[in-house]
Amino acid sequence: MTAYQPIATHSSGHRFDTERRWAASLSLGFEARSEGGAEPVTRMVRRRHTGPLRVQRPFYPEGKHGCCHVYLLHPPGGLVSGDQLRIEATVAEGGHTLLTTPAAAKLYKADSHGVAWAQHTRLQVAKDATLEYLPQETIAFDGSRGEQTTTIELESGAETLGWEVLALGRPASELPFATGALEQRFHLSLDGKPLWLERQLLDPAHRRFTGHWGQGGATVQATLWAVGLSDEAAAIEALREQLPDHNRWAVTRRRGVLLLRYLGTERNEAWALCEQAWHLLRPMLTGLPAHTPRIWLT
Repeated sequence: MTAYQPIATHSSGHRFDTERRWAASLSLGFEARSEGGAEPVTRMVRRRHTGPLRVQRPFYPEGKHGCCHVYLLHPPGGLVSGDQLRIEATVAEGGHTLLTTPAAAKLYKADSHGVAWAQHTRLQVAKDATLEYLPQETIAFDGSRGEQTTTIELESGAETLGWEVLALGRPASELPFATGALEQRFHLSLDGKPLWLERQLLDPAHRRFTGHWGQGGATVQATLWAVGLSDEAAAIEALREQLPDHNRWAVTRRRGVLLLRYLGTERNEAWALCEQAWHLLRPMLTGLPAHTPRIWLT
């Protein structure tokens, strides 16, 4: 699907609209359904897509009445200038869904006109429902320009646990993130009231990118969030006791949102930290042990 749009200039000065746009969208809905009088089973009841966004069939590796695992597929494997991806997922009351991806996403260098890409993710979780959003890491190539937004809308009693891991450039290939500009936005709300709002600009030309008061030259960053923990203080204590002891991560809480941050230079270290934190937090949040998606092991 190709649509033609005029170029517009974002408030930051970067061109976040395109002359030519490749649009793709995916909308998923999940419900807990009782079948034959047994315990409710979370079923995928809505699956609509346009363009190159798909899902595999739901998996139930934790048992028929356990969490519904779904893999989000983007066959091109990355975003180029003009791409516009929209992902929406809704979990109805009593449902439990885990969304992940089969591989790292790639953000490629912008074209000669500096046209940007955009990815927007909207997650809605109803009362007494749980959504785990655990995509594999995103790698931004030098010269990439784009905007990434994550919106999470919760009802009272909802639970969510998720992360975003971003690697800038490819230092191992001596290809640092030296040009380009990325913008990340997070918006998490409860019953329509904001709990966590964040906007981050990543521009190698800005002093913040290398300043010790900002990015500090770090090439990898990660944010993990959890909402719905019955004892946030105990969760934070467990993370501080059991995660590797170094100054590249920290954890805090505010208005019912637990946030773990990583800022460093090792993509594998950031991923391992988030995965270990998930193994610790998931039982506290859901009462269920972490069950590693099989796709992460391939």
